Amino acid sequence: MKIRQENANDYAKVSELIEAAFRDLEYSDHREHFLVERLRKSDAFIPELSLVAEIDNEIVGHILLTKLLIINETESFESLALAPVSVKPEFQGRGIGSRLITESHVIAKKLGYKSVILLGHENYYPRFGYEPTRKYGITMPFDVPEENCMVVSLTENGLLGVSGEVKYPAVFFE
Repeated sequence: MKIRQENANDYAKVSELIEAAFRDLEYSDHREHFLVERLRKSDAFIPELSLVAEIDNEIVGHILLTKLLIINETESFESLALAPVSVKPEFQGRGIGSRLITESHVIAKKLGYKSVILLGHENYYPRFGYEPTRKYGITMPFDVPEENCMVVSLTENGLLGVSGEVKYPAVFFE
């Protein structure tokens, strides 16, 4: 398996992959591929953090991390949103999503980011170091189950002194 930065020639295949990956999920609005298209055109987009996984030159997975802020009364902290991570249904369960998450964390850390926030399955993401956001006094701007709101520090003490409400880029809500 090869993991590399996504490029414009990949967009159509990645869109199809994302749509297929989320098609049968109960807790999906089935519009994740449209979110990715909007995020690519936004100020939140970081090309180096839009990655694809390939097997035999076929794109079988994709992950996207984009900029967001955590804001409290006196400060704002830059962080990243992991949304979404997608693997073609016939390739799920083979560690592709895990490799994409791990590699995206390595690149994000090299780029100077200190944390990543996500909404996700409470039994899957802790294996990558994700913890409940409530542990750090970080809240979401919408009503979601607390156990699905998670954050990981990419550096030692990367969340030291960080608290507040997550502010997603406006394109998340279009």
